[in-house]
Amino acid sequence: MAIDAAKGFNVLWLQSGGCGGCTMSLLCADTPDFFGTLNDAGINLLWHPSLSLETGSEALRILQACAAGEIPLHALCVEGSMLRGPHGSGRFHMLAGSGKPMTHWVQELAAVAEYTVAIGTCAAFGGITAAGSNPTDACGLQYEGERIGGLLGAAYRARSGLPVINVAGCPTHPNWVMETLMALAAGLFDAGQMDALGRPRSYADHLVHHGCTRNEFYEFKASAEKPSDLGCMMEHMGCKGTQVHADCNTRLWNGDGSCTRGGYACISCTEPGFEEPGHSFHQTPKIAGIPIGLPTDMPKAWFVALASLSKSATPKRVRDNATADHLVQVPMIRKRRGK
Repeated sequence: MAIDAAKGFNVLWLQSGGCGGCTMSLLCADTPDFFGTLNDAGINLLWHPSLSLETGSEALRILQACAAGEIPLHALCVEGSMLRGPHGSGRFHMLAGSGKPMTHWVQELAAVAEYTVAIGTCAAFGGITAAGSNPTDACGLQYEGERIGGLLGAAYRARSGLPVINVAGCPTHPNWVMETLMALAAGLFDAGQMDALGRPRSYADHLVHHGCTRNEFYEFKASAEKPSDLGCMMEHMGCKGTQVHADCNTRLWNGDGSCTRGGYACISCTEPGFEEPGHSFHQTPKIAGIPIGLPTDMPKAWFVALASLSKSATPKRVRDNATADHLVQVPMIRKRRGK
């Protein structure tokens, strides 16, 4: 990809403590021409460790020029968590050939970036890399789980005046990334476009539950009992789609898929702390038979009353299909008698 750093919206992409899954997801964006889409939006991808031709000293020169202000840095995108260990030195992740930890590079570049964007939940909140005993002292750019702070600190603001923009997800949806970068490049993104956790509201104002193909089963509390069943996975299979901020079931991967459509429970990967739910991802913890994690904004008493009423009114078709791996009963055909 040819770069004209004097024109357009310059994006620098770094990868830190993570699996690279957000980049793999990005390459599945619904476009036949990834770089053409960026060019059409006026976006220059200055450097990406997996997608750019520059390596070694050539790549370092780009980073150094951005840090020195010789190349305007409009958006610093960071994928993966910040590895602060051991003992705050950052030396668990050294940027090859530079003699400096990645954490130092991110701090230098974030100081001159017009916008700083966390790509994925690891970069946003720490994610999978920060799970367990967290031996690398991993954290997000501006969050450590739900606690604000992270590598850059609670007071950090980019040159635009915005805090870190957290495009959370594990992996993040390619269109969330592309849409955010395009909005930034077009000057259409401001503080009003961010939710309370710094996530773009374009997807975070929705719930995974919205558009789920299992919603009829949810309405009647007709639940799946094993992974291959068609029923709602909230009651027994660990699904948190009614609590999780994302539009996965209305903005599908590759225009066709989502976790719940593939038969997998939503594990709340856009939320801080999802990596340690305190139970197996495929199980729903309960107290007295009632799921601990109830739908957003629904008091427990209401849920218990609704669930009881819904189950008593469940059509036989819905009840039978819920615990089957294929439709065993299709909707009946009702005679309209001319109406």
